[in-house]
Amino acid sequence: MIAVFVGFMLTPDAMIRSIGMALAFRVLFDAFVVRLTLVPAVMTLMGKAAWYLPKWLDNILPKIDVEGESILKHKEHKTERKSS
Repeated sequence: MIAVFVGFMLTPDAMIRSIGMALAFRVLFDAFVVRLTLVPAVMTLMGKAAWYLPKWLDNILPKIDVEGESILKHKEHKTERKSS
């Protein structure tokens, strides 16, 4: 994105050059200052609260099982019933 915005700065129009410079600076600031320093610092200060998921939201969100753990648990539960 920065390369595209720097490309805007190479145009002869002063308005597009200033927009390109502002956008390039914004992306650079966001990438380095915000995402590499502020976000990790705030998450460290928040501790476990940064990962808190309210019960009501947990009920609304779909249950996604990428690795198939629920299938394995279901299979293990079935084999336990057969052996009993």
